[in-house]
Amino acid sequence: MFPFFSYFPLFLFLLLLLLSRPCFPARPLPKPPTVLTVDGHNDTWGDFARFLDIGKGSHVSGMSELKQYFKKFGYLPVPNSNNFTDNFDDRFESAVIAYQTRLGLTVTGKLDSDTISTIMSPRCGVSDAAHTLHATRHFAYFYGKPRWAKPSPVTLTYAFSPVNMIDYLSSSEIRTVFNRAFSRWASVIPVNFAETENYSLADIKIGFYTGDHGDGEPFDGVLGVLAHAFAPENGRFHLDAAETWAVDFGEDKSKVAVDLESVATHEIGHVLGLAHTPVKEAVMYPSLSPRTRKVDLKIDDVAGVQALYGSNPNFTYSSLVESAISSSGPAIGLENGSSKWVVSLVAVVLMLWLCI
Repeated sequence: MFPFFSYFPLFLFLLLLLLSRPCFPARPLPKPPTVLTVDGHNDTWGDFARFLDIGKGSHVSGMSELKQYFKKFGYLPVPNSNNFTDNFDDRFESAVIAYQTRLGLTVTGKLDSDTISTIMSPRCGVSDAAHTLHATRHFAYFYGKPRWAKPSPVTLTYAFSPVNMIDYLSSSEIRTVFNRAFSRWASVIPVNFAETENYSLADIKIGFYTGDHGDGEPFDGVLGVLAHAFAPENGRFHLDAAETWAVDFGEDKSKVAVDLESVATHEIGHVLGLAHTPVKEAVMYPSLSPRTRKVDLKIDDVAGVQALYGSNPNFTYSSLVESAISSSGPAIGLENGSSKWVVSLVAVVLMLWLCI
């Protein structure tokens, strides 16, 4: 008789979400290429496990190597100096706090288990160093907020390298995956994507490479750096050929298989001008576990890219929320007569949540 009360718990949850929303400013990042990585442990950083639960005031042999890691990714800017000590000093504590903040971790100032796990996970090779902070949102841009500046209607062409490809997936499978990935972004912004056979003239150039391939960002083998893409309007989009790329986990049983569509969707976000977000559920979060699919754009992804390009006239936040609800299965259990107003309510609350 009164459908509102049937969904009052959902309304209350959303209201609490709105009131308790943390503030994560969007930040412009440096313009070097961004890379997507997975949550497996890389042997390069595996020895860092011995620093678990270490905090300020400690002295542990080898900590200077961990400081080199923090320097590499922009948390310990010490120009022209590689002479780090093994002391957990005030400066290093500040670096750990900055690292935890920027990657959406619990801020403790110590090398707790979540922080060590994240450090040991293969990750983005670009520095995380932030510059001037933007508004109060999660998503981030490359430094200077670069975007594709083409006359409307905007169409970006993409092509696959005629030489640097993999042979265990068919050309048709690869093209289908990328078509779906590009279509997801096109559905939320007024930008179209079209495949072309002319690789040299394409806006976006896609290829699979191994090791040092001439762009200053060498790949490092299985389950390290997966891919990297450059900010607009560079258009280079490189994937590590050493990975086991998969389009169907039902057929590919490898424990280290990586979903090609998930990585493609993420890297297209970089090609468009988005940097990494601390929102772990978003497509633009920097890590992805093996045998995991993460292809659906979240509110954070959409809000970020629309701030650069505007909204596709056919897109509504209600459709995004409706898709999320339907993909979650029958847990919410919306009835036809009440689903529309509930979806609208969720969309409005989420938009307010983003805008505060």
